[in-house]
Order: sequence, then C-alpha cells, then structure tokens
Amino acid sequence: MKRIYVAALLSLSAATLWAQQEMDAYRYSPMDLNGTARSIGMGGAFGALGGDMSAMSHNPAGIAVYRSSELQTTLALTRTDADATWTGVKDSKGLVRMRFDNFSYVGYVPTGYDSGIKAWNFGVAYNRVRDYNRAYHVTGRPTRSLADYAAMRTSTAREQNGRIFGLSEDKLAANSAYNDLTGDWLSVLGYKAGFFGTRYKDLNDVYGSSFGAYNSSGIWTSNSPSQSTMEINESGQIVEYNFSGSMNISDRVFLGATVAVTDITYHLNSAQRDDFGANNYAALQNALETDGSGYSINLGAIIRPIDELRLGVAYNSPKWYRMTDYYYASAQSYSSADAKKPLMSSSTPQDKGSFSYAFRSPDRWIFSLAGVVGQTALLSLDYELTDYRKMRLGNRDDDTYYSDITQQAERDFKVGQTLKLGAEYRVTPQFSVRAGYVWQASPMQGRLTAGGEIFTSGTVTHYSTVGTANTYTVGLGYRFTPNFYVDLACLYRSAAEQLHPFSDLPITDASRHLSALSADVASTQIKTTRTLLTFGYRF
Repeated sequence: MKRIYVAALLSLSAATLWAQQEMDAYRYSPMDLNGTARSIGMGGAFGALGGDMSAMSHNPAGIAVYRSSELQTTLALTRTDADATWTGVKDSKGLVRMRFDNFSYVGYVPTGYDSGIKAWNFGVAYNRVRDYNRAYHVTGRPTRSLADYAAMRTSTAREQNGRIFGLSEDKLAANSAYNDLTGDWLSVLGYKAGFFGTRYKDLNDVYGSSFGAYNSSGIWTSNSPSQSTMEINESGQIVEYNFSGSMNISDRVFLGATVAVTDITYHLNSAQRDDFGANNYAALQNALETDGSGYSINLGAIIRPIDELRLGVAYNSPKWYRMTDYYYASAQSYSSADAKKPLMSSSTPQDKGSFSYAFRSPDRWIFSLAGVVGQTALLSLDYELTDYRKMRLGNRDDDTYYSDITQQAERDFKVGQTLKLGAEYRVTPQFSVRAGYVWQASPMQGRLTAGGEIFTSGTVTHYSTVGTANTYTVGLGYRFTPNFYVDLACLYRSAAEQLHPFSDLPITDASRHLSALSADVASTQIKTTRTLLTFGYRF
C-alpha cells in the first residue's frame, strides 16, 4: 500500500466535515479594495494621508486629519466577468450590479488650543468591504468524473493503524444513513443517487463509478465524461459598521481607533453535471447560505515630522465571528447499464441542514508613506501584511478552535502581501486627477499549490485557488463650492484563479484496486470593473 499523505478524516468531527474547512475560512478573510471614490482613485493608498472616511476601516488615525465635519456617500456600479478554460474549452459569464457602497459622517471637535491636543474627531460609517457577486459557467471534457471522486472518497473514508478502508455498503444503503454518517453526506448522497457501487464480490467497501466496464483483467475501469459542466453562482457581502475616535496632537501626531461591527451574508448555488453519452449522466446540486456577525478593533497612528512627509502604521485585529451555515444538496444519475433501476436520485435532509460555529479571521498590519508637494500633488504608498496562517474555525459556544483546521491553515497558507500606490495632482484649486495601482500576491502554499487532498465542506466538492491580482485605478475630483464636492473613480482588477471540480486523492492501493485520482483544473480569469461616484459635504 502506498499513501502519499496522511488522512485526517478520523480526527475530524462530523460537524467540521460538513460545516467548514480551510477554504471556507479563506472565503471570509480577504477584503476588497473599498472606500470612497477619492481613495479608490488613488489605489486605496491612504494609510499615511487620512482625511477620508476609508481611514476608519484601515488606519483610523486618518480621521484626526479632518479640520471640519463631513458627510458623504458613494454609489458603485460593478461588473464582474469570469473567463474560464477547462481542458481547452473556453467559456465566460458576467454579472452587473449597482448599489450604495458606503455612507459616513465625521465630526470635528476642536479644543481651541494652538498646541497639544488640538482636536478630538469622531466618525461613524457603513462600509461594504467585500462583494461576493459573481458567476461561473464552465464546460470541458475532463478525464475523471464527479462519480469517480465520490467513489474514491467513499473507498478511502477511514484510516486506522496505517490501514485505509472505506464505508461498508450496508451503512450507505441504510434508511438512517444520513443520520448515522453525518460526516460523510457526499458518500451517502452519491451512493443513493447511483453515482457508484461495489465492483468486487470480496470487497464490500471498495467502489467504482456507475459509468464504466471491466477490462480484460477483471478490473473495473471508469469512463471519462463526453462533456462536463459547472454552473456556480455566488452572492452576498461583508459590511462593516465603524465607530471611530481620534486626536490631533499639534498637527504632528495623529492617533485613532475604530471598533467595527461586521455582518456576513453569503449564498452559493452550484450545479455540476457529467454526461457520458447515450443519455447517461450524473448531476449534483448544492445550496449553501452563511450568515454571521462579528467585531474587530483597528488602531493607527500618523506622524508628520515635516510638512512634506507623513508616516503611518496601523494594526487591524482579527474579526471574531459567530457564524451559521444552512445547506442542502440533491443528486441524480441515469445509467443504462443498470437495467433494474437506471434512474436514481437522492437529497440531504432539510431538517438537519444547519450548523453554527466560530470563525476568527487573520490580522493585518499596514505600513504607509506619503509625500506632499505644496498644495499641488500627493504621492502615497501602503504595504499590507495579512497573516492567513492565523485563520481559525471552532466551537461557537466555548471558543475552542479545531486543531485540524489550524494545521491546514498553517500548512497551506502564508503571510499575504499587498502593495498600494497612489498619486493625486491638483490641476486647479477645484479640479484634481488621480491614479493608483494595487498588487496582491497569492497567500496560498502547501497542498493548495503543490497538490494533495483538500478537504471541502459536506457535499460541496469544488473550490478555487488564487494567484496574483493586479488592480489599476483612475479618478477625478471636483469641488463645486467650498463645502460640496463630487469624486469619480474607475477600477479594473484582474485576478488569476484555478477552479477545481473536486480535490485530488493521491492514494494507491493495488490490493483494493485503487489508484490515485487527479482532477482536471479549470483556469479562470476574474475581471472586475467598478465605477464609483462619491458625493460629499463639509461643514
């Protein structure tokens, strides 16, 4: 027996197997480039500048820079396109959405002193920091099918004392299987929907796809799909409600803090189908809804040693969440080789489809530098470090984290790096032009890049790994009166991703007729175009 990796299925609780895994933790961790049209027009590089509501979510010392009160709101039009290539077959799908991204108020409270603490400023804001709305339509001709994966996963579901074994057929066939095997719903669903069955009389825990035949040596060989499709639709958002306070010390040192309350709403609907010709097929549908709320603290400082230079540093704490997942799955197959029952289907119990848990996102450090050229120009740089190794999932009631998910995060993730550059030039006292650039490195490593089994939640088999992302921004600003202004920004982001229909299963066991399974991965390019319009009033 040869096993390339050590299985952890026995150590995983049924709840964690269904409810969440490392890829779920990552889904809720990165934030989009967000804020007002002015900050986005400069690539979000405002850590050392301040004077913009986006500071509350990043470096709250920035609201201490205000010398008047301000009210503002931002309207955004977003288009997201997913261009995919799977086994040489190209496909694409796009979504367009318009909505308000943020609303904020900053209050300026001067102390009347010429030195020392000159002002106490405070701010409140509603800010959308993540948008999940996107859709994939992927078509290809992969070598291995979803039925192969379900059969292989069921055949290798357990390990004890170095021995791999599967789930027995009598357990899968039982009427109480969904209750008895709560951590193996994909296996139960696949078996009851006819994806696979036993192929050898003396092995009641080894399974093969329902779409195949025995070779001349009596070994079951599965067929490749003639065509496979994946339709994946995501929606939802992460919204922050920020409450900030700050102080201005002699116009040289600015300090600030934010308490943020965060809401998560995420919806996933996916449909996967493998066609094998002659009306034979296997299909799987998944629906997942996640709701959560949490809190975090942001601390920051800006120092202005000379009028032309500003230095900033900020710490954004982890976000501590309480989350609940609601889920449902159904599957169907048609196999003409089964004369007695060619059409089969099953679905997961709706009355048991929820689970609550705790989630802690990674923390973030932001180091900033900005140069000011008189009243004419600004140049700024932000460098962010986000430690994705610190993502945690665990028990909602006692705040204990699952050790297996911790090990996965530490193995497969690293510190994420983001570099933001921004510039602004004031053409006239009323009119300004802006430009920015953002570079984001992939925080993934380990099995996510080198290969190996990646555990996914419950019956959802697909997941995406990310590469480098590049964002380009431009913007305009016009001040109609000393009090009223409008800012416009355009953003284009391109991110490389890999869409996996299911995980690799690098297991070989000749005595049980099992060989390693590898998935054909779809290459995707996610392109986001956003236009933002901010209206502001100072008083």
